[in-house]
Amino acid sequence: MDQENVSATMTVAAPAAKVFAVLADPTAHAAIDGTGWVQEPADRAPLTAVGQIFRMDMHHANHPNGDYRVANQVQVLDPPHTIGWLTGDEKEDGRLEFGGWLWRYDLAPLGPTETEVTLTYDWSAVPQFIREYIQFPPFGPEHLTNSLNHLAALAAPAPRA
Repeated sequence: MDQENVSATMTVAAPAAKVFAVLADPTAHAAIDGTGWVQEPADRAPLTAVGQIFRMDMHHANHPNGDYRVANQVQVLDPPHTIGWLTGDEKEDGRLEFGGWLWRYDLAPLGPTETEVTLTYDWSAVPQFIREYIQFPPFGPEHLTNSLNHLAALAAPAPRA
């Protein structure tokens, strides 16, 4: 595969600020995830700055440990337009190592109650030694669409009683 990223776009029936708030809340990430790998946030503080680290507990049947933890570092944060992070892990000595793959959400307001959201998974910076044991992308294309559907449901206004 020559392309080293995949993306999906969806119109969400919510204002950009609301969609961004959901994405900036690590406690919502398990509900957004389209694979079911994200379990619980280890860090619950909202994402507010480039460089911020937030950790997530994960589960994947093909991971050597099954359950594991990732460390994410915010790379871009431009409320309410763009948010993205690199994923890696924290070594026993506290050192962080990132694998080179980036999750990025770009939000374009379509009016006061709709937002076009593009989710991109980019693995162009993954070094060869990681590509030797992880296939990229490590999920099917439906994952991005599933994630956007979940995001849309979380960001939608609550029904009126």
